[in-house]
Parts: sequence; C-alpha cells; structure tokens
Amino acid sequence: MDWSVVVLLALAGMAGGIINAVAGGATLITFPAMLAAGMPAVTANASNAVAIAPGHLIAALADREKLPAFDAAFFVSIMLCIGGGMTGALILLALPDRLFILPVPALIGFATLVFACAPRISRWTAQRRGTAQPSRRAASATLAAASVYGGFFGAGLGIILTAVLSIADPVDIRRVKVLKNLLATCVSLAAIAIFILRDAVQWPETLVMLAGALLGGYAGGFLVRILPAEYVRRCVIVAGAAMSIIYAYRYWL
Repeated sequence: MDWSVVVLLALAGMAGGIINAVAGGATLITFPAMLAAGMPAVTANASNAVAIAPGHLIAALADREKLPAFDAAFFVSIMLCIGGGMTGALILLALPDRLFILPVPALIGFATLVFACAPRISRWTAQRRGTAQPSRRAASATLAAASVYGGFFGAGLGIILTAVLSIADPVDIRRVKVLKNLLATCVSLAAIAIFILRDAVQWPETLVMLAGALLGGYAGGFLVRILPAEYVRRCVIVAGAAMSIIYAYRYWL
C-alpha cells in the first residue's frame, strides 16, 4: 500500500466521519474510495463495513437518555437485525466479484436516492403518525428485509430503519433515532463477524480508513455546530450521483 492510497483512504475516512456526524451518508464516499484504492468489489464492501462501523454505536450512546428498555420487543428486533445482517453478509460473500460489481452502480444510485429523499421520507412518516399501525408481523418482516440489505451493502440503512421505526413508534423521534442507531450497529456487527470469519477484510486499508473515520467523527461533533447540514447533504448527493455515473460507465459500458 503506497502513500497515495494511505492518504486517499485516510481523507475519505475523515470525510465520512464528518459527514456521518453532520448529515449521514458516509458510505457514499468511503465505499468508492475503497474501490479506487484497487480492492475487489466484495472486499471493498466488507472492509468499508468494518471501517465505518463505530459511527452508529457512538451516535446511540451520545443520547443515552433515550436508550430503549431491554424488553421482549427490543430483543426480537435485535435478533432480526443480527440474523438479517448475517444473511446479507453471507449472500454478499457467496457472489463472485464479477457478479457483485454489476449491481454496484445501481446500489450506489439507490442509496443516493434514499439519502436525497430522506427529508420527504421523514415528512411521510410524520404524517403516518396517528394512523393505523402496521401489524407486528409486517413490521418484523420489513425490519428483517432492511437488515438483509444492510448486511449486503449498507448504504442508506439508517434512513430506511428510521422510516420503518417511525411508523411503528410515532411518539418520540429521539427514541427512534437512538433505536435506529442501536439496530444498525447490530446489523453492522453481525455482518462484520461474518466478514472477519470468512477472511474478507483487507486490514491495512481498513485500519487506515477506520482511523480517519474516528478522527472525522470526533471533528464532526464540533463542526455540526457550524456546518449547515443541508449543504453537506447536497455535496453527498452530488458525490453519490457522480459515483453512480462513473461506475455505471466502468461496469456497464
């Protein structure tokens, strides 16, 4: 690993940490950076998952007042997320690189679209408050499906989980955010365990990006007070759209 790759991954990790702290959407920056460093697509995805994993847990612990009670419903949600994350990771590792790279532009594009529509999704879920709630079976199936996606790719998972949880629990958005971060952590850790056991992580590059992400997350805690989140969101959306086009040209044309 030469110094240009070290600098690329460290800067991408720092940018990702700041972006997650201010607006979310770090994977749209960090995953393409792993690809640009020359990693195979599956390895890049697995390594990226490890590098940005601490973000959700740190965010959850930052609002400890709203941590949920460890009751039966929370336990079931954790089990669904762990099972879904492991399933998604196993599906990813079962695919050869030549097959995984085909949907990469679409996955980045989908995550960018979800991220761009996040305010509308939030408004929609707010409008759903007070209306008929989904059945427990439907809510569990949706959570499991989101967790499988999170273990497979992960970008946009936080937004998807927020939408799902806001419908099921419309009372307290802070509690929803904390629960979202805890469940996303469960998905990430389950997927990471599979990636590590299957030796799918490229550690030197991962540790460089992880160090950058931790530093960026710490800096983001201060920058969130002065950086307009909407401007950061727009930059992430533009970057995600550009990456979608670039990788569509590379892999599809």
